Amino acid sequence: MAGRFDAFVLFAEMRTGSNYLEATLNEVEGLSCLGEVYNPTFMGHHKTFDMHGIDMDAREADPLRLFDAILEKTEGLPGFRFFNDHDPRVLERVLPDPRIAKVILTRNPLDSYVSRKIASATGQWRLTDVKHRRETQKITFDQAEFEELIERLQGFQQRLQRGLQETGQTAFYIRYEDINDVDVINGIVRFLGVEGEVSKTSSKLKPQNPGDLSEKVENYDEMVAAVSSMDRFDLSRTPNFEPRRHAGVPGFYATPETGLLFMPIKGGLTDAVLAWMAGLDGITRQDLNAGMSQKELRQWMRHHPGYRSFTIVRHPVVRAYDTFNSYIVQGGRPAYEDARRALRNRYKIPFPAKGFSDKAYGPEEHKAAFLAFLEFLKANLAAQTSLKVDPAWATQSAILQGMANVTLPDQVIREEEMAEALPRLAAVVGTPDAEFEAEPDAPPFPLKRIYDGSIESAAMDVYRRDYLNFGYPRWNKL
Repeated sequence: MAGRFDAFVLFAEMRTGSNYLEATLNEVEGLSCLGEVYNPTFMGHHKTFDMHGIDMDAREADPLRLFDAILEKTEGLPGFRFFNDHDPRVLERVLPDPRIAKVILTRNPLDSYVSRKIASATGQWRLTDVKHRRETQKITFDQAEFEELIERLQGFQQRLQRGLQETGQTAFYIRYEDINDVDVINGIVRFLGVEGEVSKTSSKLKPQNPGDLSEKVENYDEMVAAVSSMDRFDLSRTPNFEPRRHAGVPGFYATPETGLLFMPIKGGLTDAVLAWMAGLDGITRQDLNAGMSQKELRQWMRHHPGYRSFTIVRHPVVRAYDTFNSYIVQGGRPAYEDARRALRNRYKIPFPAKGFSDKAYGPEEHKAAFLAFLEFLKANLAAQTSLKVDPAWATQSAILQGMANVTLPDQVIREEEMAEALPRLAAVVGTPDAEFEAEPDAPPFPLKRIYDGSIESAAMDVYRRDYLNFGYPRWNKL
């Protein structure tokens, strides 16, 4: 086609007015909206189960065959309505395609929820003449049901938004309240690149349940209280600007014989775990499978049926303190020399160039330096510094999310539970009595020597996601 678009998709949900909007658009010459083409129970409209010679079974086997047929055989610019529970394979095809126009229809979800409950109770989903309107029944508001609906709708809208952002597209957004506005409808027509227009909106369908919600909901006061307690604007959400992480497969370690895969999080007791793993196979650490590509990892998985994978998380304060001591204050790590220099000179973190060997550097000085480091981390994870977010101090949550791009550990073990958890894990893969003992390196100034509420508060500001996601209490409550 020579036009701006090859087709369009009307993204909507049940009871948002999509039937009405479709009827109006179909009165425009050059537009042909075919209904819910990918509804799980019908094709296009109720009691229709085939289209362009493709039946429900053929659509299930190859949904894009129907999509191609619609492009080829529909007169004018073809389109269809798509809801969050329609075939996800089709969404993967149309969302990234800039030749497929996106029209997004939204409605107050509470109105949609009540309307859907009434339609379900009365069995009336469309109204063409008020004389056929069935008597409205009051519905009972179910808070858990409504919250589940909200979560599902928000997730779908976020996916649409992300897909449009990633591909540099825009969509035409329209509210339920505007579907009877001729100027807005003609705006859609111009957006789609069609020359026609409408002088009035469709008269085929009628609003089914006009009136106030208090007239439709049995437990109206309970609904008001429940909805008012919901955080509509997500005010309690902590904005997260931490960059997404790759899976880090080259940093995984696997035993050649025993089916164990260790997916370490930097800043933990990796060396002790690797020594323990090597002992299971009677090999040296250097003989463990490491530096794998994703292909090599998949090969190892296939060759070790029943394998177990694990990672280890630490209390955020302990991990940050260990990272500060091992990677920043102490030298000997060339990869961190630039970071050390920048932290001392640009961000004024007061640790000495000689590190712990500086005799004038004591516990009080170290506490001040660590607090300054935590302050830097807060800005760093919020993308407010020029230094990259290093895996040694990235949130453990972000690292696990990165791993999920390839695979997830089937066990997330807390550091304080390693002595019991690792032997149990080894026994599952056929190596009983594999005791694990490890003591973390003791810095010149143990954490308990400098720890107080100010350090915990600063760490919580930095690693709120980890405290929440892993349920960690304050360190002195462990």
